[in-house]
Amino acid sequence: MTSQEIKELLLYGESIHLECKECSVDIPKSVWETYSSFANTYGGTILLGVHEDTKEPDVKKRFTIVGVSDTARVIGNFWNTINGDKTNVNILKDENVYSVNVDGKEIVVIDIPQADYRQRPVYINGNPLKGTFKRTYEGDYHCIEAEVRAMLRDANEQGCDGMLIEDYTMGDVDLASLHAYRNEFAIRNQVHTFNQLDDKEFLKSLGGYTVNRKQRQEGLTLAGLLMFGKGLSIRERLDNIRMDYIDKTNLADGQRWSDRITYDGTWENNLYNFFHKVVGKLTADLRKPFVLNGIARNDDSPVFRAVREAVTNMIIHADYMITGVLRIEKRENLFYFSNPGSLRLPVERIYEGNHTAARNPRLQDMFRMIGYGDNIGSGFPTILDACRQELWRKPDLKEFSDLRTVDLKIWMVSLMPPEITSKMKSLYGNAYKHMSGMEKQVMATALLEEEVSNSDMQTLLEKNPIEVGTILNQLVEKQLLIPYGKGRWTMYQPNRHFLEGTAQDTAQDTAQVDTTYNTVYQKDTINPIQDTAQVTAQVTAQETTQVTTQVTTQEKSIRIQHQEKLIIGYCKEPRTLKDIAAYLNYKNTRWLRETYITPLLGKKLWMTSPDKPRSSNQRYTSIPPKE
Repeated sequence: MTSQEIKELLLYGESIHLECKECSVDIPKSVWETYSSFANTYGGTILLGVHEDTKEPDVKKRFTIVGVSDTARVIGNFWNTINGDKTNVNILKDENVYSVNVDGKEIVVIDIPQADYRQRPVYINGNPLKGTFKRTYEGDYHCIEAEVRAMLRDANEQGCDGMLIEDYTMGDVDLASLHAYRNEFAIRNQVHTFNQLDDKEFLKSLGGYTVNRKQRQEGLTLAGLLMFGKGLSIRERLDNIRMDYIDKTNLADGQRWSDRITYDGTWENNLYNFFHKVVGKLTADLRKPFVLNGIARNDDSPVFRAVREAVTNMIIHADYMITGVLRIEKRENLFYFSNPGSLRLPVERIYEGNHTAARNPRLQDMFRMIGYGDNIGSGFPTILDACRQELWRKPDLKEFSDLRTVDLKIWMVSLMPPEITSKMKSLYGNAYKHMSGMEKQVMATALLEEEVSNSDMQTLLEKNPIEVGTILNQLVEKQLLIPYGKGRWTMYQPNRHFLEGTAQDTAQDTAQVDTTYNTVYQKDTINPIQDTAQVTAQVTAQETTQVTTQVTTQEKSIRIQHQEKLIIGYCKEPRTLKDIAAYLNYKNTRWLRETYITPLLGKKLWMTSPDKPRSSNQRYTSIPPKE
């Protein structure tokens, strides 16, 4: 990293990947916590000799280079410590730690890669339960015991789906599901020796049934129970996991979904049945090609294969030992997949393809034997290839460490859809003509998804945080994007009230907004289903006399107050932070807490466990506690 790159990183870099620490001679103790957190999450860079003022809203004024007085001593002490017993593993090489002169002052750069899943957890002070950290938008945090144990499970290359589930036998198998699978298997593998086996031996050969000879126990494995078990048996043993499919297309007014697959007593809730039901729903109205394979018609297509791969990947990579939902949504312009767990590989390696680290290798084999996920490491490239052939946007694959979920969106819209291009021309006029190609991609994404972040754009543009930060900053300076939040959780919304040649006043008095807002909301409660756009339209109609330079600030204020109203109405029943995030369709729960929840506490919102504010069981209610 050069001096210029460091300056750009300090100006535009995303802070979740950057930690700045003052350091004159001695290494700050907190460096080791950050080493652990970067290694256990997405990697990052530590700059020693840089002061960060976290309260400074202007990113260009947030960092001050103060320098390190003796870089050779600091670097030497760092290597001595990391190669000692301070950490359980050193994942750094010589080129990861070096000094750089920036404007006459020496700083020390420590580039920390994401640790391989077989090396995690990376912890300090000899205790994984107390010394393991993770990186979030708010900084370095202790991992809870469940997160540490999840990393330890992931470090086992054999996976956990081969574990014996005690007291679960062939009597817990849904034979209809197993026999349907065997029919698929026999059609695809007509001369395979497994076809001659009875059900129990067949399952054993697939890894769905096992025998512990030392303890003289036998029974279903985790993979066998999940894939072929009776719904009741699965729920009795694994009540932490749910399966849910929601179709949100063709909705009538007031409808939340047009079709749904969940636990309703009409089907055995195992993975095999869920897979086939969902794939059928997802592909029902996709275009079917007419291709003859010999004299037989082949209705398959790249999109069909991509959908099947996405469902297969979600199943084989999910962590079934934690609480979560296998969730699939069909929307008007995308397919959405979400599973509990984390990514075992860095996102960039997954996009490259030819790399695989299935969390559940036996489930992977079961699907592979009937033609799904056939080539190991080719699943995600299959999805990418289908999107390229259809000229669709690149799929979005994201890990949310705070929610402990992995989400995939397969967009059924082009990279630059005509309607979005038309909207940009209408909103931004002559400014649109002067946008670069990448700026247009950022703005198109912002208009499609309502907001973007630095990390979102890194994958789409295939650029590093510095380059993406530069583009975002340029769009902010042109007043095409509006940033909100600050520091590690900055997001960017499209400026839908762009006025060419007119500066937007972002520091104006919002008293008129409060008056207008109170006119719309005459009561203390609001229908939680009411759409923000409807409220904004109502407000806009009543403020036609306002000068146009006030629109952006007013709209933001109204949005915040509207969201607060939704939260208050929703929390008449106690809700967890995750419940509220799901209801408002937010992924970053820490940003949600900081922006909306905390300001309401003690006024219009109360904790159910005020003595344990960070408890995982914490709920929020708008009903004041009794005196």
